Amino acid sequence: MRIVVVGGGPAGVYAALLLKKADRSHDITVVERNPEGATYGWGVVFSDRTLGEFREADAVTFERITQGFVTWDAIDVRIGGKVIRSGGHVFAGIARKRLLAILAERAAELGVELRFDTEIPDPSELFDADLVVGADGVRSGVREAWHERFRPRLSEGRARYIWFGTPLALDSFTFSFRPTEHGLFQAHAYPFDGRMSTFIVECPEDVWRGAGLDRADEAGSIAFCEDVFADDLRGAPLLSNRSAWISFVTVKNATWHHANVVLIGDAAHTAHFSIGSGTKLAMEDAISLAAAFERHGQDVDTALADYESERKPIVERFQDAAAESRTYFEETARWLHVEPEQFAFHLLSRSGRIDYDVLRLRDAAYVDGVDRWFARRDGGIAPPPLFTPFEVGPLRLANRVVATTDRPLDGAALLLTPIAAVSPEGRITTDDLTTYRPEDEARIAAVVREARDSGAAVGLRIGHAGRRGATEPRARGLDRPLAEGWELLAPTAEPYTAVSPTPRAMTEDDAARIVGGFAAAAAVATRAGVDLLEIHMAQGYLLGSFLSPLTNRREDRYGQERLLLPLAVVDAVRSAWDGPLAVALNAADGVPGGTEPPEAVRVAAAMRERGVDLVEVLAGYTTARMRPRYGPAFLAPLADVVRNDARVPVLCGGGVFTTGRANTMLAGGRADLVVMSPPR
Repeated sequence: MRIVVVGGGPAGVYAALLLKKADRSHDITVVERNPEGATYGWGVVFSDRTLGEFREADAVTFERITQGFVTWDAIDVRIGGKVIRSGGHVFAGIARKRLLAILAERAAELGVELRFDTEIPDPSELFDADLVVGADGVRSGVREAWHERFRPRLSEGRARYIWFGTPLALDSFTFSFRPTEHGLFQAHAYPFDGRMSTFIVECPEDVWRGAGLDRADEAGSIAFCEDVFADDLRGAPLLSNRSAWISFVTVKNATWHHANVVLIGDAAHTAHFSIGSGTKLAMEDAISLAAAFERHGQDVDTALADYESERKPIVERFQDAAAESRTYFEETARWLHVEPEQFAFHLLSRSGRIDYDVLRLRDAAYVDGVDRWFARRDGGIAPPPLFTPFEVGPLRLANRVVATTDRPLDGAALLLTPIAAVSPEGRITTDDLTTYRPEDEARIAAVVREARDSGAAVGLRIGHAGRRGATEPRARGLDRPLAEGWELLAPTAEPYTAVSPTPRAMTEDDAARIVGGFAAAAAVATRAGVDLLEIHMAQGYLLGSFLSPLTNRREDRYGQERLLLPLAVVDAVRSAWDGPLAVALNAADGVPGGTEPPEAVRVAAAMRERGVDLVEVLAGYTTARMRPRYGPAFLAPLADVVRNDARVPVLCGGGVFTTGRANTMLAGGRADLVVMSPPR
């Protein structure tokens, strides 16, 4: 086949040499617009797993690359005057210029033609080749030539960063955080040979502008960054290689191939530099592409479809993790108030790829130190975070495990009941627990006695169904209306689903009666000996409907200030209940125009000011149109924002199946109590 590779970076040259190695009869040309030897990066980082794939793909290249490696296994987090080290991560670095030289040399040995200083104004002119490989980076001309086919989506991050080198041989992957009068600056630094390191400086856009760096030349930027990171540089200078402040661009494409044209590397996808996977992913693309042609010969259509079906899901998972990591570094100032030990653990577990259990396998001594810090023990052995005590108001819980009475869990310190309706029209289903029937008060007291026998505290959830009421029991399906229900109340007369009954818009009298119902429920909780009371204000039930702009479009005072009725309920309950008080809030509705985390933070802070001790973070179900993204601990990022911005203790669940996941949330300061959901 006649193959043209556009782009002489690691992805393009590696793809060319692997394709040529697989079939020496291929006529392969690499076209690169820059001069030979020119590169505008510094060092490249690989993990131990990637190195194994290099060995299998081409042992000669692998040997030459690894001879130039510098290796290390530590990550240092420098924050608040402390350096916190975690080991066992296994990285290898090499100068980008050296890597490109090795790949080019090997490609030439195999018979690949490399043309430098060659521009291709119109890549579509290459269409007569048997295969066109677009490896020409983020601003890919190949991709743009067939824009309508690839349907790219490019989005810029909210931070600015600049890429330097420094003649300082670091011995770790170093993250340094330096507050200044303008705001927070952070560095990502790592070695790539025996004397040099990459040094990336990043900051939010407003901090960059506030420091005047939007007007600074290259020398001014270097001087500023050398001053901010003087302690980290230890007298070494920062070196520029056409360094400029830019925003990270995330590249995604609807498809990676069209006819005989295929994208690899940054032309197909990008992943934020903070997870150190850009070159790794690009070279793994090359391996996958060559392997696809080994399997399918010159059947281009089948080979390219095979390549994309193999690589795209893998890359998308990396992009999801990279997006979490990028967001973390765009919002790092959110966590500056926490202690360095928690800050470091939060950073290490930011993307979801590394959790408590992984860190314990890599560096047990580091995690032992985290356990001791969390348990406030100076020495000896400490339990993991999940099994440390926690106080909610006057209630001391033996551990941080929360379960529900319908899915009890041996050893849980707190059991939460289903939502108990505070009035007849506030029931969700016909078999709901209530607080207005004497027989249900006896049921609540029995639950308390049984839990006490097992050493657990009981939290009674109270609420009003609103327009999600009068439905079949949940075992028969979600939000299926009863054939003969009862009158429903809501902020406005809009049904929950197309087949739900239309509720009546509430009046002032209805609001007063419902507030009284919640106060009466608090009195029931006191008589029944409940340990904690939670007011449910989420997921499309009545109080949650008043909080959300999707469902509260009233023009009276309850619409002008959506917090009015929920706060009135809190005040009434607090006047009748002096124990620990929690509220359940939506941190996101999952529908455009609905509640988003900043509004949830405002609500949580208002609740804290009114005497609420704990917030349970939930999401979705405000309307039936929501499309949640479920996954392990999917509520943890929302809980993280509410906890650290509103400065309120948080209870969080959402697919937390393992103790390792729970310990990750707790040690990283994303939650204070965790609802465990073991598989049935």
